[in-house]
Amino acid sequence: MTIIEEVVAKIEDWKGKNISIQSLSGGLTNTNYKVEVDGISFFIRVPGASTELLAIDRNNEYHNTKAASEAGVAPKVLHHVPEFDAMVLEFINGKTMSKESLNESGMPARMAQAIKKLHAGPRFLLDFNMFRLTEYYLNLCRDRDIKIPDGYAERMETVKRIEQAMSVKPLATVPCNNDLLAENYIDDGKQLWLIDYEYSGNNDPTFELGNTCQEMQFSDSQIAEVCAAYFGEAKPNMIARMKLNMIMSDVGWGLWAAIQAKISSIDFDFWGWAIERWSRAVEKMDSSEFEGWLVEVRR
Repeated sequence: MTIIEEVVAKIEDWKGKNISIQSLSGGLTNTNYKVEVDGISFFIRVPGASTELLAIDRNNEYHNTKAASEAGVAPKVLHHVPEFDAMVLEFINGKTMSKESLNESGMPARMAQAIKKLHAGPRFLLDFNMFRLTEYYLNLCRDRDIKIPDGYAERMETVKRIEQAMSVKPLATVPCNNDLLAENYIDDGKQLWLIDYEYSGNNDPTFELGNTCQEMQFSDSQIAEVCAAYFGEAKPNMIARMKLNMIMSDVGWGLWAAIQAKISSIDFDFWGWAIERWSRAVEKMDSSEFEGWLVEVRR
């Protein structure tokens, strides 16, 4: 049997029922499936090979997915198959979003409102810190001789300056998804659902906001719209925090992409993505606005 067939066979409630399994596209770390059981749809995700190297804690993911469901922004966990690190989730009938659809008028505010709902929910199991994750990924790349884009090591002093500036007036951490790519939003016509809690953890809320703005390549006006919808107004110091976290999003996830280029069996140009992300991070670090952001977050 394939792994997905083994997972399905483990679920007692489904024994003797009519089951069909359909592979879904879109996962960058795992393989995803739509499983129909007597005509009722479910979602199952099966982890990819060597994903533990990416610092994914499956117990944390399971706990946090349930917590996000309690917050009303994630699908319910219906079954857990720990020996395969697999979860069966309710199937959300809606549109999987894209960068283009989330750039439409009004969407930045809707995204911020969904994020705020998650952040107001139950605390997550573990914390998340992109500065520490970046250090972990860099060490992993050194230890395993994984190729990374040129200039990473030389820019770590700039990364330290970002962390020092944002530590002057830290924000209280909240439960964050930390990986809100466009495809991790589903619109059912009434609300935006937030899915995929592999990298979730309690974190500075402006990392979540900056990370998703970076994924969508939002303009300054869209970034201000997100900030205003989340904080009540487009505060300059919060926008500066978001901008610095947009850099950290590309710094950290750029290394993630380099590691995936080495270990993943998924058909995706991870190396090209690593180069793209690192180039964006460098462009922002070298921008005329960078020093101003460092000043503003200390206010």
